[in-house]
Amino acid sequence: MSAHGNTYVPKSALAKWFESRLPLIGLVHSSFVSFPVPRNLNYFWTFGAILIAMLVSQIVTGIWLAMHYDPSAANAFNSVEHIMRDVNYGWLLRYMHANGASMFFVAVYVHIFRALYYGSYKAPREVLYILGVIIYLLMMATAFLGYTLPWGQMSFWGATVITSILGAIPVVGETIQSLLWGGYSVGSPTLNRFFSLHYLLPFMITGVVVLHVWALHVTGQNNPAGIPIKSGKDAVAFTPYATVKDVFASVVFFAFFAYWIFYQPNYLGHADNYVPANPAVTPAHIVPEWYFLPFYAILRAVPDKLGGVILMFSAVLILALAPWLDTSRVRSCNYRPIYRQFFWLFLVVCVLLGWLGAKPPEGGYVIAARICTAYYFLHFLLVMPLVGLFETPKALPGSILETVTGPGKQVSGSGMPIGAAAAPSSKG
Repeated sequence: MSAHGNTYVPKSALAKWFESRLPLIGLVHSSFVSFPVPRNLNYFWTFGAILIAMLVSQIVTGIWLAMHYDPSAANAFNSVEHIMRDVNYGWLLRYMHANGASMFFVAVYVHIFRALYYGSYKAPREVLYILGVIIYLLMMATAFLGYTLPWGQMSFWGATVITSILGAIPVVGETIQSLLWGGYSVGSPTLNRFFSLHYLLPFMITGVVVLHVWALHVTGQNNPAGIPIKSGKDAVAFTPYATVKDVFASVVFFAFFAYWIFYQPNYLGHADNYVPANPAVTPAHIVPEWYFLPFYAILRAVPDKLGGVILMFSAVLILALAPWLDTSRVRSCNYRPIYRQFFWLFLVVCVLLGWLGAKPPEGGYVIAARICTAYYFLHFLLVMPLVGLFETPKALPGSILETVTGPGKQVSGSGMPIGAAAAPSSKG
């Protein structure tokens, strides 16, 4: 990060003393104040800041909820009701945490599809992108574990169904399953394990987020044109330009978040989860939260249990292979007319899988899920490599500045200093 130029100069004697021993303020200044960012970034690039804000919100509300939660099968459901009815502002904390998980996934799905559309996974950002996929996997694990904690009907049976599929893994499956259960079925030991892991994983996510941001500051940000910073006029300082945009987008997103908290707090949940867990009564339709539905549809599309498990996990892991499966030399879909059509088809297929995951696994729903599952994998294994080889992309602009002002025009002011923008541009 030092390659970007640390222009922070401490003024007081105390600041100089501290900076000489721990240059923390200088690090923050070079990373979030003077750091050069492409001047053509749009609002899709604000979702990184939104995700960090949502992570902080989830951790803070989760810590306070944990103070009043009892992770035992006998008392878990009642402790959640106690939080809702007796704890001061407990209802607000719980609704913020429960709906915050959904808002977290809304933001992360926008973030992922933005990366796929603009080619942010391409060199030299492979490690940055793979760290993002790891964060997504940790988020999914955390959300699944958290969904079981209210210990309602859907929580209990969702945990039973999902942990049961692990038994299909050869050799180690039953061992992993029994370790998670803490016995021969889902019960109080399972809930205790899930609570411990649910409390731990957000701090692991925070650690990987730090690595993700670090990798971003090493390679520099991608942009809608997918071309590197070539001069100081292609970039602006992170603060105030990107900061103001991030703050504005975060306020708008949190207003959207507030609507769900105060007006539709239970819409994204399931009514059966307000019924205490009963191992003797199976719900008519066991469905996970909406953000898991595409992968649930893939799981059910395969008649073989092991095959379904393999495809479900592969659907996430194949995302990490995108930097090597995409053979195009052009990053952004704005300049790839053929692949852009396939990208939108892929997005529609993902939405259809989500819809199919909420439907009963019968008749035409299963057939449609199999067709969508087939295209999901073909998009990565066939479309990405072949279209990249045969597509003729549009001509790229000469610089980032041209995408803002038009060819041959100049920008008022001097933009970023040349030296500050040199590090990201030298790495593509």
